[in-house]
Amino acid sequence: MNVAYWIVAGPLAAFYLYGGGLKAVRSRERLRPMMGWVDSIPLPAVRAIGLTELLGATGLVLPPLTGIAPWLSLAAAIGFVLLQIGAIRVHVKHGDRQVVLNLTLATAAAVTAWLATTWA
Repeated sequence: MNVAYWIVAGPLAAFYLYGGGLKAVRSRERLRPMMGWVDSIPLPAVRAIGLTELLGATGLVLPPLTGIAPWLSLAAAIGFVLLQIGAIRVHVKHGDRQVVLNLTLATAAAVTAWLATTWA
């Protein structure tokens, strides 16, 4: 199960490190081509989402590596499922029906949560 966890959690953490980093530092104008929803949300909220994604990605990786508070990996994975549920709602609310990526991320996070229960 440990190998399976890293196969799923590794790419998921990398995705959130990249996306969260962009949201945390890029201007609204530079985010707009990739994330059309940024105009409908205050910039501090976009920054907070980015920081949350960065912290969650760290939570997927560090606890299993260090053995310190391994339950945090389960909490991070559950948090990403909830984050994607919110993201789907935002996309649908703004008329964007392209939520396949969000569903894929939510599924990967749910699998990661399940795999994290082996040590949490």
